[in-house]
Amino acid sequence: MSEQLHHLSIDLETYSAVSIGAAGSYRYILDPSFEILLFAYSLDGMPVEVIDVASGQVIPLWLKNALKNPLYIKHAYNAAFEWFALSKYLGQLPPDQWRDTMLHALYCGYPASLDAAGKAMGLPEDKKKLATGKALIRYFCVPCKPSNANGNRTRNLPRHDPAKWTLFKEYNGQDVVTEMEIDRRLSAFPVPAFVQKQWETDLLMNARGVAADMDMVSGALVIGATVKSQLMGEARQLSGLDNPNSIKQLARWLTDATDSDAEITSVTKETVATMLKQPQPANVQRMLEIRQELGKTSTKKYDALETCIADDGRVRGLLQFYGANRTGRWAGRLVQVQNLPRTYTHPLPPARQLVKDRNIDGLRLMYGSINDTLSQLIRTAFVATPGNVLIDADFSAIEARVISWLAGQEWRLEVFRTHGKIYEASASQMFHVPIEKIKKGNPEYALRQRGKVAELALGYQGGVSAMRRMDTGHNLDDLSDDEVKGIVDRWRETNSMIRDLWNIVDSAAVTVITNGGAQTIRSETTDAVITLACELDVITGTRYMTILLPSGRKLYYPSPEIGVNRWGNPSVSYMGQNQTTKRWERVETYGGKLVENIVQAIARDCLAIAIENLEAQGLHVVFHIHDEVVIDTPAWADEDTMLDTVTKIMTKPIPWAQALPLNADGWVDKFFKKD
Repeated sequence: MSEQLHHLSIDLETYSAVSIGAAGSYRYILDPSFEILLFAYSLDGMPVEVIDVASGQVIPLWLKNALKNPLYIKHAYNAAFEWFALSKYLGQLPPDQWRDTMLHALYCGYPASLDAAGKAMGLPEDKKKLATGKALIRYFCVPCKPSNANGNRTRNLPRHDPAKWTLFKEYNGQDVVTEMEIDRRLSAFPVPAFVQKQWETDLLMNARGVAADMDMVSGALVIGATVKSQLMGEARQLSGLDNPNSIKQLARWLTDATDSDAEITSVTKETVATMLKQPQPANVQRMLEIRQELGKTSTKKYDALETCIADDGRVRGLLQFYGANRTGRWAGRLVQVQNLPRTYTHPLPPARQLVKDRNIDGLRLMYGSINDTLSQLIRTAFVATPGNVLIDADFSAIEARVISWLAGQEWRLEVFRTHGKIYEASASQMFHVPIEKIKKGNPEYALRQRGKVAELALGYQGGVSAMRRMDTGHNLDDLSDDEVKGIVDRWRETNSMIRDLWNIVDSAAVTVITNGGAQTIRSETTDAVITLACELDVITGTRYMTILLPSGRKLYYPSPEIGVNRWGNPSVSYMGQNQTTKRWERVETYGGKLVENIVQAIARDCLAIAIENLEAQGLHVVFHIHDEVVIDTPAWADEDTMLDTVTKIMTKPIPWAQALPLNADGWVDKFFKKD
């Protein structure tokens, strides 16, 4: 007879002198000041118990043992926090014994925060998170400002306000109630076992962290502050302004200094760039140049690194698993590694050394703009562990490959099976020019950029405005909207299977929401299969449109409805979080957008498999960016051999997508960069 499995739901309230918002939970927990204040739990759905650790109550021995016992499955909301916090005291706890209720909510399409998820699900008042929490957390969980009124203390303890402390314990216990209710509500829509395994791998990756070169970070901060001070001083001397950074003051000064007929009211990056292209008085020219340089002086990412770094020289918690819950992609946190400037500066090693040496003159002499150079060098602050190397490998044009495979667009798949030059091939198809002619030195090479813009802008039903937005190189500026529309039409004609896919997915979504049931979409030429369905939990009344991906993972669209769009056609909508306002509201979608969700989700699943395969070979990933992995490892062979090993693992055929042609490339170095 097997032993009984138990479920232990947990929520901690904690204190640390470190700001969790600025430094992240790992740095917060690792600080010596960190301590557990309250430990709320429920065993197998029984009434919640709260252990008042701050007041001297001891965590029972059975509970400590249960935290390591595989027969006790631990549940928490944002379980990475509880797992890491308790691991600090008990040694690293086995990740496979933990389940994250926040992941469950995200998987089913709900917001990340416990409060927002509960409200979105319409939890009754007795199951909701208490609204008093923020004020109580500010009072007990973070340092307070010393004053005569509080006896110059830097921290509030339970004895300083027993009534608030009683309320705080109630709040702690109620969080467990809310977490359990969310899990119950979502129990009919479980997180697949392989996604749970990916979460466990992510847990270890974020706890592993990545090394940072703090000598370079410190040098960059000193140089940035010095250059900014110098530029501000020069600007004050030139203009006589108290604050040359003030938009209002600078705009008024520029209006007067240029004798402009029209009042200058804007000093945006675009306005300054336009003015610099025109003849200006010398003092105005220099002020505009200073303004342009000051626009590049941000050292926020260096500041973030300095704030997040732990005593062991590593930064942890750079990625949020399932942070983009519409696709399941990871989201960047803290330093935002998914949004770092490219490194065009060469050579990099001398530039890094000049920053470490705080050699402003040498940096300016060799590389020109100090601020632009610092901006590019932020990537290189992430380094290999001493004695190790970083291996970077990224999938080549992964979204373009996935959409070609999903739609069965054969000419594109043949490109990816062979030379891989999709921009040239796309231009060749659209403009009926032999691909051999689209190469540097030939006039036809100009068509490559138009092919590139089309590829980046049009795969998800984009049109003229999407082409304009994607044309960052201004290669279409000389074309009218009608001429750009001609490119759009050509692209759609040469990619008719992709165009048809938008309509097929849109029609399937309308059908399943209107009539129920499921609609399976199969590629006629590849092994790609997706299924749209309308699913209902009759107990809770929860209704979703789901999209079953080839991996077996599902995308969830809560409370789907059919309305009418501005063209009078059926329109799909669902309840989701507005990415701008963060409000839970009705969101409209369409075939191309759904295809984008599907493609990015499949690309994410390819990356997740690659990470699992790399980890299984002892190649530990320290962070990743959409389609790119960064591995920190001892060098075991020459660089080419190591890179070849990693790219072969990355491009190993996907079990559920054997016909998807993958390719990867990368580099080996001591620091992170972007070639």
